[in-house]
Amino acid sequence: MKPNHRLLLIVGTLSIVLLASLALNYSLFSQGRQFYLQLNWVRLDPLGLGHYSTEPEQSILMGTDRTTVVFFGDSRAESWPPPTLPQFHFVNRGIAAETSVQTLQRFDYHVKPLRPDVVVVQVGVNDLDTITLFPDQREAIVANCQENIRQIVKASTDLGARVVLTTIFPTGRVPLEWIPFWSDDVSVALEEVNAFLRSLEGEDVTILDSYALLLGDDGSTRPEYSQDLLHLNAAGYRRLNDALVPILEEEYSNG
Repeated sequence: MKPNHRLLLIVGTLSIVLLASLALNYSLFSQGRQFYLQLNWVRLDPLGLGHYSTEPEQSILMGTDRTTVVFFGDSRAESWPPPTLPQFHFVNRGIAAETSVQTLQRFDYHVKPLRPDVVVVQVGVNDLDTITLFPDQREAIVANCQENIRQIVKASTDLGARVVLTTIFPTGRVPLEWIPFWSDDVSVALEEVNAFLRSLEGEDVTILDSYALLLGDDGSTRPEYSQDLLHLNAAGYRRLNDALVPILEEEYSNG
């Protein structure tokens, strides 16, 4: 190889490495900035009470012959598009990044005034992913997550609502930049909490096993359903709605 060609090859390789490094650093900076903004917003509004009006919607105050369904939980609930069912009135009360204790503590503000007939619950992953940071608190994190979700279910049924309790979605494949901040024990704890959630099924509680619906052979969310480590794409939600619609039509349309 001629010296000039060798020099060009070296320069080209270094340029690619530099660009890759800049891209990775920009990605890490963007994520860090997002986490910083999120953390400080939580300091201002710990429960996210300002995220939604605490006043019931006018259509609910006036009464309706449609069944009111509330999606309640974290970003996975917030991102859940309602299925097309004219006989149902869908309201979303999910908030991104919330843990189960935050969700529980805003129940009386964001769910109770809506007088729901059905509450679809999806929450818990933001509790469990803290196990990576606090491994010595693992058992307490799992126990608190289970108890908070149990109380959300009880608060819903105490209102006379029926509950569609969804198991916590599996996580997606861990991206390279997350590997230093992730633990395989999160997935183990997730399965443990899901086993507990399935035990809550009863007369007024139906389990929608979203974990089983979304899980791939490698133990993470199937690629065709995954948007990123924690979130689903549109196909993932279509898969869930395919399971939710029969539950609503068969068990709840008649009150």
